Formats: sequence, C-alpha cells, structure tokens
Amino acid sequence: MMRPMNFCMPTDDAIHTAFAQGETAIMELFHNVADQMTALAQQLAKQDAVLQALQARLAKSSCNSSKPPSSDGYGKVKRTESLRKTGDRPNGGQPGHDGQTLLAVEHPERTLTHAVPSCAHCQASLQGIEVVGYEERQVFDLPAIRIAVTAHRAEIKVCPSCGHLSKGPFPDAVTHAVQYGSTVQTWASYFTNHHHIPVERTTEIFADLVQHRVSEATVLKASEALSALIEPSTAAVKALLRDSAVLHVDESGLRVKGQLHWLHVASTAALTHYEVHTKRGHEAMEDAGILGAFRGTAVHDHWKPYFTYDKCAHALCNAHHLRELRFIDTQYQQAWANDMAELLLESKAAVAATPEPAMRLALSDLTAFEKRYDAVVQAGFEANSTPVPTTEGEEKKRGRSKQPPPVNLLIRLRDFKGQVLAFMADFRVPFDNNQGERDIRMVKVKQKVSGGFRTFEGAQRFGRIRGYLSTARKQAKNVFEAIRDAFEGTPFIPSSDMQ
Repeated sequence: MMRPMNFCMPTDDAIHTAFAQGETAIMELFHNVADQMTALAQQLAKQDAVLQALQARLAKSSCNSSKPPSSDGYGKVKRTESLRKTGDRPNGGQPGHDGQTLLAVEHPERTLTHAVPSCAHCQASLQGIEVVGYEERQVFDLPAIRIAVTAHRAEIKVCPSCGHLSKGPFPDAVTHAVQYGSTVQTWASYFTNHHHIPVERTTEIFADLVQHRVSEATVLKASEALSALIEPSTAAVKALLRDSAVLHVDESGLRVKGQLHWLHVASTAALTHYEVHTKRGHEAMEDAGILGAFRGTAVHDHWKPYFTYDKCAHALCNAHHLRELRFIDTQYQQAWANDMAELLLESKAAVAATPEPAMRLALSDLTAFEKRYDAVVQAGFEANSTPVPTTEGEEKKRGRSKQPPPVNLLIRLRDFKGQVLAFMADFRVPFDNNQGERDIRMVKVKQKVSGGFRTFEGAQRFGRIRGYLSTARKQAKNVFEAIRDAFEGTPFIPSSDMQ
C-alpha cells in the first residue's frame, strides 16, 4: 500500500519573503508548489488504478468469471443468475415429456384379497356368496432387507483305492473362511463412490438398513478391489477418448492430505476419464496419456499448457467468454462487451437453426459473423486506448506491464479468433466446455461432502471409479449393476458406437 504524500502549502511568511526577494524567488516558490501538485496527481492516479483493480476483484463471482460458486461467499450475486435469456416455454414438463406417474403392473409379486363379510346396506351376511368382481389397488414397497449368510461346504473324501484325501472345489469367489459377498461390496462402493457418502456414514447405513455394521476397513477395501477390477474398462475409455473427434478437457483443485492437488478430466458425451495428479500443467496431462495421441479438437478454457499439444485443433469455451464479457460490461461500462456477447449468442442460435446434414454455417453467414467479430474487437481496443497506470513498485512480468481485464480479454479474442468461433466452422465442436465442467463438478461434490482425501492412492482410486461410473451412466448402463458386474468379474466395457 502506498503511503499518502504530504502536500506542503507555502506559509504567509514564505510568500512575503519570496515577494521581497524578487521574481526569481517567486517563480521558485511557484514551481515547488506545481511539482508537489504533479506528484500528488500521479499518486492519485496510481491509487485510483489500485482501487479499480480491487473493486473489480470484489465484483467477480461465479456468474461473471471463472471463479467456482464455492468462492462466492455471502453477499455475492445470486447463484441462480444465468447467462441464458428467458424463454417462452412455460414452467414444468413440456409437451411430449415422459411423466413419472406410478403405474399398476400386470403381475404383482403377491396378491391379498380382502373379503366383504356383510352387506353395507342391510348388514345381511355375505358368507358363501359368489364374487362378481374385484376392485384392485397396488402398493409399491420394499421388502425387509437382512444379511443372509451362505455356508459353503466342500466335501472331503478318502479314496478307497489309494487312500488319497480329496476335497471338493469352492467357487472362485469364495477364498476365505469368513468373508463378504459381492452384493455387500457393491453396496459399499455404490454409497461411497457414486453418492459420495463418507466411509463412517456408510457403515451406519448398513447398521440401520440390514442390522449389520460392516467395518470401515471393509468399505475401503471394497473400493480398492473395485479400482483394480475396472482396469480393462479404464484402458478402453482412454483408447476411445484418444480416437474421438472432439474432446473436453478441464482441471480443478483437489485437497489430498491437506495439500493442493489437481483433478484432470478428459471426456465426451459418452466417455469420462479422471486423473488425479500433484501438478496442474503439462506433466499431469502427459501422465494421463490421452492428449499426446489425440488428433481431434480439444475444447478447453484457454489454460496455456493445453496449447503445447499442437497435433490437435483447439476450441475455446464461450461460456467463459460470456461471463467475462458480463463482468466487463457491468464493471467497466464498455459497450463492446455487450456487443460481443450478443454476437456470440446470435451465432450460437444460427448454428442451432441450421438444418442437418450441414456441418458448418454457410460461407456467407460465417463471413458476416467474422466481419462483425473483427469490428467489435477493434471497437474494444479503441475504448481501451489509454493505458491504465501500474501500481508503484509493480514488477513487469516477461517484459510486459500488467494489462487491465478488458485488454486481456480483447487480446485473447483477437489472437484466438479461430478457436473462439470454431463451433461455427465445425458443428461437431460445441459452443462451450460445459460437458467438461459438468463432469468435473461431481468429483468436487465429493470434496465438499468429505473435505478431501486422506491419501493420494485413495484419491486416484476414487477418480478411476468415478470415471467408470460416469461412463456407465452416459451409456445408459445402470450404475449399481455396473459395480456389481465388476465384482462378479465382468466389468462394463464402453462401446465405440456410443461416442
């Protein structure tokens, strides 16, 4: 923080003395006052720049920047604020929407018949009277759940011919004198990895529902076993991601052993892979083993290490741009930001309105949008032609002075125009990276519920299992069944037809 400058006005005695000494003394006194005023103006300009930067920082939220909603805190803009414009459709289910009405089944598991003993009118006995019809009502409910113990006995026999002692084979899954079966392991893994329930609370669920408390070690071992069993599925997902036409990539911080680690995601609408790493940048991406062999279009939020992969094309997330443009429009009152936001939304609507089988906008439309785009960017630079003073003592990074947020965004929009507008030139490329952000959100929920991971290995296992479950859900596979199948030796393998 800069210290306030002391401004010294000349005293009456100093003024009288200067007049008595003549013109030279008066001019010297005047220049002294002018120098002080110039220095004070410069200091005020610097402080104004600092104040503007602080105000801009305070004004940022998850609605107008890339900050996560968890950082908004109290008193920030409502999280429900959306970049979407109000539609004309009414609230609730839309025409053609499949409802969730409970429907009667043709063959219930059991039927209870309730007899009518007497006439409701005259109270005459109806015992032995023929039934002329039934009114049926059905109740859907769960049966009581209990732990069932199955004893496996292997016969032991002595051969009468040679005296050799022979024993019958146990099933492959029965390896210990006392153990839990695949269903218990499935439940434990389903609760902790799909619904993010902490280990201790998972043991409580077992105690409450089946009157049998499993140990925390059992729950942890179930996840450890599942992580190993799904390795074939993980390998298949990574191979399919490398061959996909479009790939969503994103990263977010993850607390492991009380320290910051990074969760990386590579995904499509049908596939998900997570990688937990100590690093955020290129080293982590290399260890994931996907981007290095990828030759399609990678969609991301402009994190610079992604651009080190030059064998693939790149597309930038315009949801990020819209949030940044909103921030500049509201915080800096620069009209070009709103113009650019409207242009991006109009071009998105034009893509959505283009009938199949077209794979890109018509050349005339594409050229018109690009021309408007260039004009808006130019207008933005003209609105920011006066440089913002840097703070006192601020170091220059890589030979450049620090630029204000509007200029930083304008430079990105200018230099990466093709990546910003990629969705218009190839309809396979989405407008935003919402797919990647959705895929990373659920793992962040786990951290919010449990507070982080105790071990790096545990975080890696969770990421691997979440990728397996996310992929199963995307490919219309029942998640519980996918876990059970893995424990029974047949893990779900994703289909290339679902990409």
